[in-house]
Amino acid sequence: MDLYAFPPIAAALDAAHSAITWLIATLEPLLPAGAAGLAIVLVTVLVRTALIPASVSTVRGEINRRRLAPQIAQLRKRYGKQPEVLQRKTMELYSSEKVSPFAGILPLLIQAPVLSLLYGLFVLTSIGGHANALLTETFLGAPLGTSLVTMIGSGGDPAQFAVYAVLLLAMGVVAWFSRRVTATYLGESADDTPPAMRQLSGILSWMPFLTVVFAAIVPLAATIYLTVTTTWSLVERQLLRRALA
Repeated sequence: MDLYAFPPIAAALDAAHSAITWLIATLEPLLPAGAAGLAIVLVTVLVRTALIPASVSTVRGEINRRRLAPQIAQLRKRYGKQPEVLQRKTMELYSSEKVSPFAGILPLLIQAPVLSLLYGLFVLTSIGGHANALLTETFLGAPLGTSLVTMIGSGGDPAQFAVYAVLLLAMGVVAWFSRRVTATYLGESADDTPPAMRQLSGILSWMPFLTVVFAAIVPLAATIYLTVTTTWSLVERQLLRRALA
């Protein structure tokens, strides 16, 4: 089943195609070689700006985890030999304090449909019954509809490879800083976190690096989006931690 053919998704895709096409045409006189890439950057900024309330909720969840760490330590000391009771008591504590252990997933879930639409915009040959003009767009000479893996398989201009290399290197650096900063911030309460939540936090801590791998197999347009959104996440979380602490 083609999800992009589902009427609501097809309508959203057609609207997104019209909006990005207009934005590229508007930016082209200012930046001919990078108008399409800049349009994606602006779209990413708009999406992340709309997600600020969700990001605030995520950081408040982190702060609350640190605040509840001493109480969780007491529960572990009391019910350490009763895992099921410990898990239930811990979740009761989080519930009574109105703290969600899954708050950090919300921004990721909300961005998934946006990334899916962006992917469709640069892989589908036709959208809304007309030819997809976005497939001809490039960023600094690199085609926005081609992934790094595809380019390696078919060969390409070294200058085009350089565009991908710079973006993936930037994402790798951001991923390293993001994991290190988060581990340091939550380190004090990590040992007092229930096993299930500690496992979830461990998985989420590796997400930035998995995103780098994912960015190498999606069209360049999606790679640009991922580079901007991961960088935004790192900076935004640091600012919110200081502001809300």
